[in-house]
Amino acid sequence: MKKYSRVFGYLTQYKSSIAWYFISILLSIVFSILSIGMLLPFMQLIFGVNQEGLPKASTNPVVQFVSRQLDQLIHHGSVYHALGVVCILIIVSIFLKNLFLYLSYRAMGPVKNKIVNHLRVDMYNKVLQLPIGYFTEKRKGDLISRMIYDVSEVEGSVVGTLEGWIKDPLTIVINLGVLYYISPKLTAVILLCIPLMGFVIGRLSRSLKKQSGQVAVKGGETISTIDETLGGLRVIKAFNIEEKLRLKFFKISNDLLRARNRIGFKRDLASPMSEMMGVAIFAGILWFGGSLVLEGHLLSGALFLTYMGLFYNIIDPAKSISTAFNNMQKGSAAIDRIEEVLKAPVTVDENPGGRKIEIFTESIAFNHVGFLYEDAVILKDINLIVGKGKTVALVGSSGAGKSTLADLVPRFHDVSSGDIRVDGVNIRDYSLHSLRSLISIVTQEPILFNDTIANNIALGMENATREEIEQSAKVANAHDFIMHKENGYDTNIGDRGIKLSGGERQRLTIARAVLKNPPILILDEATSSLDTESERLVQDAINNLMTNRTSIVIAHRLSTIRHADEIIVLQKGEIVERGTHDALIAQEGFYKRLVDMQEVR
Repeated sequence: MKKYSRVFGYLTQYKSSIAWYFISILLSIVFSILSIGMLLPFMQLIFGVNQEGLPKASTNPVVQFVSRQLDQLIHHGSVYHALGVVCILIIVSIFLKNLFLYLSYRAMGPVKNKIVNHLRVDMYNKVLQLPIGYFTEKRKGDLISRMIYDVSEVEGSVVGTLEGWIKDPLTIVINLGVLYYISPKLTAVILLCIPLMGFVIGRLSRSLKKQSGQVAVKGGETISTIDETLGGLRVIKAFNIEEKLRLKFFKISNDLLRARNRIGFKRDLASPMSEMMGVAIFAGILWFGGSLVLEGHLLSGALFLTYMGLFYNIIDPAKSISTAFNNMQKGSAAIDRIEEVLKAPVTVDENPGGRKIEIFTESIAFNHVGFLYEDAVILKDINLIVGKGKTVALVGSSGAGKSTLADLVPRFHDVSSGDIRVDGVNIRDYSLHSLRSLISIVTQEPILFNDTIANNIALGMENATREEIEQSAKVANAHDFIMHKENGYDTNIGDRGIKLSGGERQRLTIARAVLKNPPILILDEATSSLDTESERLVQDAINNLMTNRTSIVIAHRLSTIRHADEIIVLQKGEIVERGTHDALIAQEGFYKRLVDMQEVR
């Protein structure tokens, strides 16, 4: 049960609701037993009354008490009067049983929904906290599957059966207590049979966890394939690979279908098997108890029939427990996948109590910085100072470590060795929020959200006025095209900005950076994917953005960084050359070869 500790841990927040649930379900069980207990006087009235009244042969105190009460009812009225009273008591007992059962549902229903909500919110919060490096090894579809499919699985398999883990055992224990009071011998036989029933159901349940894990993995692959298909439709159609992807999806979908069927077959077998075993025990009790009645062993026929009614009262709860156990085994695979995300280490410490930095005044200093990803060396002994108001460009071949070096400044990753200092203070000593508030990033791939143009520009700046948004758009050369849209700044740009061109999307991200007005700017190949005209507009916007700011620029198109204060040439994670454009050209080294290949001299 340890793996369910997170789910059960949420319950501690709702102690009053659980207490009310416990009281309600306890009263419901009591009145359920009373309603079945009314069989005793009913049977005595129907089968035990003669001219002299009720038989007194039984020495069972319950039978004697009921007999005395019926005698008084008959004495003051008639047999029909007594029968009417018994029927009214049955109706009242059933009404009270169901009333308290409903109240128990009212108490537990919101608790179950809140637990699932807590789990889903915790998953989303953890995704926001995890460092970017975590997601390089994870498929987006698999993470989505864990947040949606696996949480839903836990909702149905574990949280959905929570009330059963209180109600059903309580029902069984209380009913067994009453049964033992009526006949210890018969109840002892039942107690001997229950472990056998549990053993058989347990053997069936153990295989469900492994198969549930397979279903979760295949579900993640399905979502990933759908996500890749929707994101790559242009390429799919251009390369005529519809049939290939159709076959791939067909195979994954069929594997998922077979795995779900196997789970369904075993899960569905548990309920009829437990019912069959319960009926077999019921039949055995009928034979053994009937023998005691026939032999006159302190058990009247009316009391025996009441006993059997109470025994049958525990068959459904026992069946529900076996089903719940199977469901929890099935849900345990989903919990394992959820816990894998929730327990993933947050390698970049938020440090909320760290120093606050509000103004950037001096420099960004890289001191013997090294960075490892798993066992691979990405950066090695980087020493670099970016002074306030200076522009430093990072160039080199793909995989040289340019983007990783830039990502270390906002702490998307933390250094493996050395340190980075902003204004002489190790960036780990600053609170992460205050550090990132000084930085804006414009990436090669514009990151936009399915919202209006105004809301995308004002992202993270909740108090921005419309005038400030429009001024930022003008600086980013975006105002004119925005005003030509049907609803201007209130135009919805669609999923990932699909309704805009590449240049328009990039200019919106620049406008977003302008509005934030950061002292430190990171430009990660912001114009590399644009056509010539869009590049000119975007480059002009970038030049406006870089004015009076400290900039770290990653560029493949070397023509855009000719006027950088310093150009850093990276190769295999090391600085191999550094200097101004003219100085590096004069060295006739690696940088010059890159320039010659692009013919920008």
